[in-house]
Formats: sequence, C-alpha cells, structure tokens
Amino acid sequence: MRLFGTLLIAATFAAPAWAAAPPAQPGPRSSAQGAAAPDGAQTLEAGDPVVFRAMEKELERDFAKLKNAEETPLYYLGYQITETRTYSLNAKLGAINDEDSSHDRILTVDMRIGSPQFDNTHEMKGANAWMNNYRQTQSQVTVEDDEDSLRSSIWLATEDAFKEALNDYTRLKANAAVTAESEDRSADFSKEASSRYFERVSVPAFDAETWKARCRKLSETFKKYPFIFDSNVYLGVRAFNRYSVDSEGSRIQTGNVFIRAGYSLGTQTEDGMRLSRSNYYDARRPEDLPDDEKIMEDMEASIAELQALKDAPLVHPYSGPAILKNRAAGVYFHEILGHRLEGHRQKSEQEGQTFTKKIGKPIVASFISVVDDPTSPDFNGQSLRGFYRFDEENVPAQKVVLVENGILRNFLMSRSEIQGFAHSNGHGRRQSGNRVVARMGNLMVRAAETVSYERLRELLIEECKKQDKPYGLVFDDIQGGFTGTDRSGPQSFKVLPLLVRRVYADGRPDEVVRGVDIVGTPLTSFTKIIAAADDDAVFNGTCGAESGWVPVSAVAPSILISEMEVERRGKSQEKPPILPPPLFDHAIEN
Repeated sequence: MRLFGTLLIAATFAAPAWAAAPPAQPGPRSSAQGAAAPDGAQTLEAGDPVVFRAMEKELERDFAKLKNAEETPLYYLGYQITETRTYSLNAKLGAINDEDSSHDRILTVDMRIGSPQFDNTHEMKGANAWMNNYRQTQSQVTVEDDEDSLRSSIWLATEDAFKEALNDYTRLKANAAVTAESEDRSADFSKEASSRYFERVSVPAFDAETWKARCRKLSETFKKYPFIFDSNVYLGVRAFNRYSVDSEGSRIQTGNVFIRAGYSLGTQTEDGMRLSRSNYYDARRPEDLPDDEKIMEDMEASIAELQALKDAPLVHPYSGPAILKNRAAGVYFHEILGHRLEGHRQKSEQEGQTFTKKIGKPIVASFISVVDDPTSPDFNGQSLRGFYRFDEENVPAQKVVLVENGILRNFLMSRSEIQGFAHSNGHGRRQSGNRVVARMGNLMVRAAETVSYERLRELLIEECKKQDKPYGLVFDDIQGGFTGTDRSGPQSFKVLPLLVRRVYADGRPDEVVRGVDIVGTPLTSFTKIIAAADDDAVFNGTCGAESGWVPVSAVAPSILISEMEVERRGKSQEKPPILPPPLFDHAIEN
C-alpha cells in the first residue's frame, strides 16, 4: 500500500450560463446542540425542506429496520447529499475556447456495523488492504426536489452499503484473528455531540457576456509573442450546498462559493522541457476579483518570466542555502508537516508515523508555530479555500494548534480515535463518495521572529559565504508537491517549483534557472530553518489523499533554509513545434 498527499493549484471550476441567477445569500440558518447559533438564525423550514424531508424519512425507516436485521448490529447511519452548480469560461487568443455549466447531486452513505470500538471501517492489515480501507461508494441522485425519487435513490444506496458493510466486517474480524495485534487499539469511532446548523448559498450574480468580453480581450495579449505556444484566460464559479443527517440526531446544511479567475501561458525549450507561468485570483464575490488593469500588469510580468525561463540554464543537483518564498513555504509545510500530523496516520500500521511519539517535543525551529484553522474564511482580505463550518462527520470545525514555539502539541483529528486523542477536532474531510479521514483545512505557519524580505535575502548571501557556496537559490513560485508517508517506502517529499533564481554570493545579478525539484526527508528538513520574513501570503489549492480531493489553503512567510536539496526534473523528450505559430509564419498569405 502506498499512501501519499498531493497538493496542486486548484484547476478552474466548470462555470454558469445561468449567470443571471440571484445573488448569493448567506441563507437561512438554525442551530442547536454542537454549534453556536449565528446571528439572525432561522428555522429549518426556511432552508431546503424537500431534500431534508426525503433524507430524514429514509433515515428513520432504514435505521429502524436494519439496526438489528443481522447478528452484527448497525449502530450508525448517515446520509450526505452534496449539490454543486458550476460554470466555466475559457478563452484563447481572443476567442472563447470553452463554456460549460453543470448541476448535480451526489449521495454518500456512511454506515457502521459492529461497535464504536471495532466496526466495518477498521483498518485491514496485510497485502492488498488499500482496496478495503479506502473504497469509494457514491451515487448520483435527482437534481429536482422530488421526494419520491430522492427516497428511492437513498434506499437503494443504503441496501448496497449495508450488504457491503456486513461483508467488510466479516473480513475484518477474520483479518484481526490472523494478524498481529495493533500497537494502538483505540476505538474506530468517537462519541461526539450532535449538531444542527442550516445555511444556504446560491450562485453569485454576474454578467456572463461581460466576462466573455473580458476574457477575449485579455487572452489577445498573448498573440504578440511567438515563443508562447499555448495560453488561456479563464473564469470559474462553483457553489455547493451539503445536506447531512445521521442517526445521532445531527441535521446540517452548509454551503460555500468558490470563484476563480486566472490565466496560464506555456512554452517549450529546444531540449524538450515544457515551461509555464500562471496566476489566479480567488474570491467569493465576482466584484472582489481584480480589474483588467491589474490582471494585464500581472500577465506582462508572467510573459517576461516565461521568456527568462525559456532562455535559462539548467540547474544541476544542488545542496545549499535557499529561500522559499511565502507561497512556496506554505506548500512545503503542507507536504512535509501537515500530512504527517493527520490523526489516522498515527494509528495505521501501514504508516511511517514520523511524529507519532513526538508530542511535547521540539520538531522545528523555536520561533515557528503552526495552526490549522478552517474557521477562517480569509486572510488579510484573501479568501481561503480551506474554510468550512462543519466537517464531513458533522463535527464543528475547530482551530487546532499543531506546533507551538517549535513544540508538537496536537494532531488533526476525525472521529477515528488514536492513543491520547479520544475526540475529533473537526478535521474529518473527504470528497463525496470517499471514506472520511483527518485532513488539513487552512494550514497557517507563524513566525515569532521575523525580518524584512530584503534582510532575508541578505542572510541568504551571508549563509552562502559561511558555507563557501557560490550561490543560493530562491524559489519564487510553486506548482504544488507530494509526499510519501507509507512505512514500506521512503519517508520523503517533493515540491515542484515553477520559478527559481540563483542569488550569487559575489554580488552578480540574480539569474533565472530551470529544471529542478525540491526533495528531502521531513525530520532533517525542519532542523534547517534558520529565519523567516514578515511577508505572509496565501497558497490556495486542492489536496488529494486517501479521502479524495478537498479544497485547502496554506499561509506562510518566506523562510530561509540553511541546506536545501534539489534534483533535476524529468522532462519530455519531444522536440518543440517544427513550424512557428500561424500568426508569425510570414510565408502564409494574408
């Protein structure tokens, strides 16, 4: 089995021809046990009664009939329907390349057979365990508010889930009988208070024709540059509402809106390496996106950077001082630290358990603290994709201090207990249809001691001289990264830079370079952080792991690392295009 985390800049959302939809309303709300009531709380009847009525009626009927239908009892049943509306718009060289919209509802059934101590979600040990531990189960249901159709779909999905749960439980009991006893024998499902909370969001109003004109105009910019082989400008809008009911009494409807505009441009070098630059702008309201003047300014900078990359020399494997600019540092902490502090990894017999025994011990520089705070919707005016009110197990989102002044204090917890941590802290997350595991939301790195970025760069040069290195590296921008956590493989990580500069110790001008990835091992890497700047910034992306893809954010300052290892990046062996772009082929007759 191979477990890993992957963090990428979120792709554009498929976005809406129903652009004239009414403005998003932070909808009707009601709350009780388990969640603080927001101001102006209203009743459930003001929410979406048809969907809830169908879910509640089928939950009551199915749980009552199935809980003692077999020798092994059904002790928990939960239904979740995630409704998503999306719209996407993509323009290329002055013309609309793609426009799409969608509307769907996905049902996920959570069913637990046995007891909270040992149930059908228990970890299967041994070869080929992955398929049992992280199997997907989801079904599509009607997008219309038809109670009979919804109930029928829920009933069929429940029948399938019940039979599958019984089979899993039988296999797991047999597996436990023939494998070594687990070191951590904590319960599979913790006891938590039930919650009631209701809000509803809709697609924000925006003028699709105006955005088409903007995208056409902006995308024409790339026509002027023959070295740009591919480019696009896009807008994506996504609004989702999640309905959850369970046999413990939780009744929750929450929603969120994601809007992203951006662009990308790419080229290819003579030696086959494909290079790109991009930028994106996240918001929850269309009016909060930047104007064309700001986007054009950023596009011109990206064009210059792509030209510099195309002409840049390849970097050979290197180990020495480096600066990770703020967004890159956020990805670095997400991959190296965040995934290894997810609660289920401390219990799993398949995991490397890098930090399991290090609670109360220093794991990083004493001036560094790390929290995960999914309750924060934004940071310094920048919307955060990792914001949510309740996790996928109906537990209120909570701010968790993971590292305090360099000392490990906590883990990210779902309702799967681990030794010393018997309760969830609201971090059970998943993509619809997947089993829940502990995941990050908004990972925030804080430095108690900071300097200006200019001073951080001076410290880089001083460190180069101290180590007798001719240059250090600055990682300006990052695409994402991934990490391996499985104990059968190396405990390593890789971060994927997009823009890297050499900073020479002798004062020569900085030089853009290409063709490197950051690599390393977690315990060693954290001991090398020696300084941080005061320039915190946001990386918004999508993280993939065992429970699917979830929206996340990372906030961090730029950091100086005394020793960073890079290796050469793999590249295509294809030659660049033989012919120039048609716009620049002067042999073509007008």
